[in-house]
Amino acid sequence: MIWTPIDSVLAWLGTLLHVGLAAAVTLHALLKKRDVAAAIAWIGLAWLSPIVGPVLYVVFGINRIERKARRLRSRRGGLWIDDPATFAVAREDHLAPLQHAIGVLTRRPPRDGTALSILRNGDEAYPPMLAAIDGAERSVCLVSYIFDDDEAGSRFVDALIAAHRRGVQVRVIVDGIGSGYFRSPAHARLAAAGVPAARFLHSFVPWRTSFFNLRNHKKILAVDGARAFIGGINIQSENVLALNPAWPVRDMHFGIAGPVVGQIVEAFAADWHFCTGEDLKGPAWFPQLGPAGPASARVITSGPDDELERIGLAMIAAVGVAQRSIQIITPYFLPDARFVSALGLAAMRGVAVDIVLPEKCDHRLLDWAMAAHIPPLIASGVRFWRAALPFEHSKLMAVDQAWSLIGSANWDMRSLRLNFEITLEVCCPIFSRLVGEAITAKQDHRILAEQLDARPLWAQLRDSAARLLLPYL
Repeated sequence: MIWTPIDSVLAWLGTLLHVGLAAAVTLHALLKKRDVAAAIAWIGLAWLSPIVGPVLYVVFGINRIERKARRLRSRRGGLWIDDPATFAVAREDHLAPLQHAIGVLTRRPPRDGTALSILRNGDEAYPPMLAAIDGAERSVCLVSYIFDDDEAGSRFVDALIAAHRRGVQVRVIVDGIGSGYFRSPAHARLAAAGVPAARFLHSFVPWRTSFFNLRNHKKILAVDGARAFIGGINIQSENVLALNPAWPVRDMHFGIAGPVVGQIVEAFAADWHFCTGEDLKGPAWFPQLGPAGPASARVITSGPDDELERIGLAMIAAVGVAQRSIQIITPYFLPDARFVSALGLAAMRGVAVDIVLPEKCDHRLLDWAMAAHIPPLIASGVRFWRAALPFEHSKLMAVDQAWSLIGSANWDMRSLRLNFEITLEVCCPIFSRLVGEAITAKQDHRILAEQLDARPLWAQLRDSAARLLLPYL
């Protein structure tokens, strides 16, 4: 093969292109990537894989959600606050620093006068939710990660369509993956009836596949801006134990009333604007609300945008101030090293830390990964428990029987870094004791270190290998 001047020029141009693209990736990753390991991986790929590495970074490595969210936030007013004086709380106990920190994180004030009711499974949650939709006079907003048009879900579809036809402003968001990627029957039937409905981050366009991991995991129903329901329950027949589904799911949901409902509707309104560009405003969505109960509550939202890790940081802050007890129930427990260290240190300083996991997960790989993830915490004094079948999908946290966290977020990196989530912090000893008692009631049998150590070598290797997928599970 004869090397010609043209070949030399092409080689020189190819080298310049490679160096230029790799340098651009390096600069962007250094400025934008918070995770050190991710930054190193992308920079290495860009330099070691000419052209291909930078192209992959453009498709998968750039967080376009964050840029769009920042522009959106700059255009909207709403319930976000920027005056640090508003974060001040009247309490003077050991939870005061936690409340202040969450105010700084969320830019939202705590709202007094909140009433909460506990709803177990779809059996208790769906009837009042449907009754609220049927009684709506001005507005209904609903977002659900899973919304199936099955025996249970079809009743919601029918109720939403009926509300729309009688003149109520109805807005519905279903996740673009959780509620069906190729086909979403619930969304299709709502849209066919003229109900304004959106599929969150759904696209068949190949270059938008970077959004596949960014899911809206929230579960929100708000009616007339005055009454809301949030928690962990999706809309599907699996949540109604009375229907005897093939894979029954136990979960907990919560009815909410009082001024904090405005923050819940604001969280939905931000997602709706993100999906459609429409602003929801006015008294139909944000009426003046008086006190309805004894609790103080505040919404904490998080997502892979400018709200990154807010829920996770609130969890770590709560663990840090605990003096007597930390109670957690979660279907998936795969937090990163920061959470493991915080929980372990809390147990070492004498706090009773109890974490309840399901007897059997709905994904075998997660069971394996969790089995390899918890031994260091057990060694630190954290107590782990199994909740007997059916599958336990609840996500609750209670600290010192005085502060609690309820909502959609699991204790895993998917919820804490990738998903769009909503939780509600509640400062109320009566309610927090009820949450703590609900967690204790699920402690069917304890997970002992001896049991984990007794696993055969092949199982320990399998579980440890599964744990390496922690950032993706």
